[in-house]
Amino acid sequence: MLSSAGFDLWAEGYDRAVGLSDEDGSYPFAGYRAVLNAVYQDIRSDGQARSVLDLGVGTGTLAARLCQDGYAVTGVDFSPRMLEIAGERTGGKARLLAHDFHDGFPAALADERFDRIVCTYALHHLTDEEKPAFLRALTDHLTEQGRVLIGDVAFPTRALLEACREQAGDEFDDEECYLVADELPPLPGIKASFAVKSPCAGVLTLERSPDA
Repeated sequence: MLSSAGFDLWAEGYDRAVGLSDEDGSYPFAGYRAVLNAVYQDIRSDGQARSVLDLGVGTGTLAARLCQDGYAVTGVDFSPRMLEIAGERTGGKARLLAHDFHDGFPAALADERFDRIVCTYALHHLTDEEKPAFLRALTDHLTEQGRVLIGDVAFPTRALLEACREQAGDEFDDEECYLVADELPPLPGIKASFAVKSPCAGVLTLERSPDA
């Protein structure tokens, strides 16, 4: 798994590498644009949404579009170079913070709530044991009608993850911990749903349950 220094080195070619994988429908980024578009459309469809927290903002692809649309965007990443590129892409309109979410929710944002919290292609850096507590922390920082949107290399079932592993062969990264939706423990008071976007990608949505 790449460190922040590794992502600094990858930053310049990240968008191209992702785009090539998405275009030819190959693991790991097949469905990348569909994932980002689903997240973007969810935000845009809610006329009340104003604030967005982008965890793992990367080079700012999504953040730049949201800033252009007038949203108040806060972006978090552990790669200084990724944050530099995101700052350039967003024209300085996004608030950008350096933080490794292995250390939990950013302390600088502890008192804030957001209409949307998005995390695209970053959750797989957490182990399966770390994911539930992290997702719980995200839901604790939502506004009343807010949602968490997790887009990533992810699968509805373990069987489909294993099918992807077999097809990808030596390209499959066993150091990354991909989300398997039906293995995620229930979060009290939270409704979870998962939408498949490609054979190796999907969007997990978390929101408060009306029955909570």
